[in-house]
Amino acid sequence: MRSLAAGALKAAATRAYSAAVPEFVVRRATSGDAVVLARMRFEFRSALALPVEKEAAFVERCAAWMAERLNSDGRWRCWVVESAGEVEGNLWLELMEKIPNPAPELEWHAYITNVYVRANVRERGAGKALMEEALGFCREQGVDSVVLWPTERSRTLYGRHGFAVRDDLMEAVLDPGRAPAGGDQHDR
Repeated sequence: MRSLAAGALKAAATRAYSAAVPEFVVRRATSGDAVVLARMRFEFRSALALPVEKEAAFVERCAAWMAERLNSDGRWRCWVVESAGEVEGNLWLELMEKIPNPAPELEWHAYITNVYVRANVRERGAGKALMEEALGFCREQGVDSVVLWPTERSRTLYGRHGFAVRDDLMEAVLDPGRAPAGGDQHDR
């Protein structure tokens, strides 16, 4: 009887431990991630619109841009989500300094862009983990508000994290080749 109870307790402890082990690891990206991130950027954007640049040329150009920003202490940050040691998603954030304000308002904004999670890990909490990490960083940095342009599919994720459609923010699309506001071609 005692060994059965001990076995049941051990099994319960194992189940509890397994449930507590996160499926995903979120970490700050480094310049060593630039090529993987550039490939993911190509996957993400080429699924929304026909590319006008060959993948290899784009990855080289984009990886250089990303590595430069990931090596600096500038305003860009990127987090990656890993599963089984593989990068499966990412989120980029740019801090935007506001002009000093005498009113009781924090003096930073943040812009979230290029939130992308590969299809094999969607609907399993990877996007949530990235958003929680980025928003936690924003709170620590004293960010007043965070803006982003969602895809139709990503709206529910952002809504669960406090984002809402506002009527006091306007956009002027200056690129004649880009879809007008309300389209799904924004750079996320």
